[in-house]
Amino acid sequence: MATSSTMEAADIVVVALYFLLVLAIGLLAMWKANHSTVSGYFLAGRSMNWAAVGASLFVSNIGSEHFIGLAGSGAASGFSVAAWEFNALLLMQLLGWLFIPVYILSGVYTMPEYLAKRFGGQRLKVYFATLSLVLYIFTKLSVNLYTGALFIQESLGWNIYLSIILLIGMTAILTVTGGLVAVIYTDVIQAILMIGGALTLTGISLYKVGGLEGVRTKYMLATPNVTSIMLSYPNLTYSNSCLLHLDPKPASLKILRGPTDPDLPWPGFLLGQTPASLWYWCADQVIVQRVLAAKNISHVKASTIMAGFLKILPMFIIVIPGMIARILFADDLICISPEHCMEVCGSPAGCSNIAYPRLVMSVMPIGLRGLMLAVMIAALMSDLDSIFNSASTIFTLDIYKMLRKQSTLRELLIVGRLTVVFLVVISIAWVPVVIEMQGGQMFYYTQEVSNYLTPPIAAMFLLAVLWHRCNETGAFWGALTGFVLGTFRLTLGFIYREPLCDQPDNRPSFIKDVHFMYVAAILFGFRLWLQSVTVSQNGLPKQKVDCYGDAGNSRCLQFVNWFCGIQEDPVSACVQSPQEHEKMVEELLYESPRMKMILNLALVFICGVTIFLFVYFTL
Repeated sequence: MATSSTMEAADIVVVALYFLLVLAIGLLAMWKANHSTVSGYFLAGRSMNWAAVGASLFVSNIGSEHFIGLAGSGAASGFSVAAWEFNALLLMQLLGWLFIPVYILSGVYTMPEYLAKRFGGQRLKVYFATLSLVLYIFTKLSVNLYTGALFIQESLGWNIYLSIILLIGMTAILTVTGGLVAVIYTDVIQAILMIGGALTLTGISLYKVGGLEGVRTKYMLATPNVTSIMLSYPNLTYSNSCLLHLDPKPASLKILRGPTDPDLPWPGFLLGQTPASLWYWCADQVIVQRVLAAKNISHVKASTIMAGFLKILPMFIIVIPGMIARILFADDLICISPEHCMEVCGSPAGCSNIAYPRLVMSVMPIGLRGLMLAVMIAALMSDLDSIFNSASTIFTLDIYKMLRKQSTLRELLIVGRLTVVFLVVISIAWVPVVIEMQGGQMFYYTQEVSNYLTPPIAAMFLLAVLWHRCNETGAFWGALTGFVLGTFRLTLGFIYREPLCDQPDNRPSFIKDVHFMYVAAILFGFRLWLQSVTVSQNGLPKQKVDCYGDAGNSRCLQFVNWFCGIQEDPVSACVQSPQEHEKMVEELLYESPRMKMILNLALVFICGVTIFLFVYFTL
């Protein structure tokens, strides 16, 4: 087996073939698909089957930050990071069974558009659209670009700027030319490639350490050899405080841990992290847009079930390989001092982020290393094309169309494509900041940021769907107040950064000792309380103007209207007539009794599997 740490000619050929394959798929989608309409470009004409949507859901979520971040956290702290993956199994079913029927009934393309129709007015729509764009550009794009560049640098040694420009450029071409159809078709190919390559690496890695039982045993013994490191780097210095963090944590082989655990306290995860994840899986444009592209509600539910089962894989193809990387390369991944980290990976905070690329370059044979680089490129491009397409949808339909009410269809499609170009420019300009943004565990960084900003949004969407008394005043001021509080706490976190291991921790107690998941729980609870106060003071929501149409004599649709607080009065400004909208909704929400029974049984089964996984990897 090859042990070279550089790419060979065969590896480069595999990467080149991958690029040609993806480009061909995108061009084929551009030729076959109807993307000359808003629905065709932004929602793939609602023509995608459950398998394509399920694969796209999985790949859109599993980006390069997962391969780098999940594996890095697995190397640093064990199984706990897999809790996010298992939690997603349940939240995706909530999306398919509860949220998507409401979105379909609303006849919307974007989440800000839903807020405008649900509550009336424009300020909630503009607020959420702007917040989404900011999060996409400065959180998702930045993290993906950093992690993708890190893998490319580890494997090829290419110039980071050139690599990122090429990747962004190719992704933008696919998104601009083919719209969501091209995105979903390429996601299917990338899902096959990603899972196949990652499973190959997992199999080889498990063989080297003696299987899963070998991982459990050897991981708890995986500590760096200080003497060997000092011989390799004779000029290094270290303090005793750094040596205290070299051993694996006692609870490393458990997912859910005690209430004061610094990685994953179970009360915080249940009460704080779940609402933050609810926003991502049920109200984030990137995710919802893919599910709205499904043919009907049966395909929607089947796609979320399929994606749910696929979400079991990251535990075995990313987290466990990260733990194996620690077993094999503890001297590199677990630093004995900040100076040691700088020598190994260029980041004083820690080197666990290089766990996955280091494992790939060390254990994979020639040719398969190129396959794994293609997997990482697939993950990066999938996340980027998802963000580009969804962000262009939000800007075009929620901001630009509001500013230019008389804009034509052709104008909207052109603006959607130009938005992608603008995002490309902003992303490239943000690269220097990305390079500087290096931490010990990238995945926990992204979760911490989202936990401070998204719980109020999750509460707003949950109340909008479940409580018909939820009004616009409470929704807007609750979201805005929660955002201000979350931003304030996030700013304090940046000011009082966690010190390096050789420095004293002088942070205030409420920064040092209160886990970000507990902060998320407080923000979520405060948001719910504030909404109840505004309802008691202002009464029921005012009559809204929207495009839901008449639900006719369907008691089911009338109940959903009442349950979700949706007005049924049509207006002349609707693109569809009430009769056309009613017919479309009935077709999209129709389920045959046999299919409904099968999907409900699958729902029960996947919920049972989720509970089993949490229990098995915690006890």
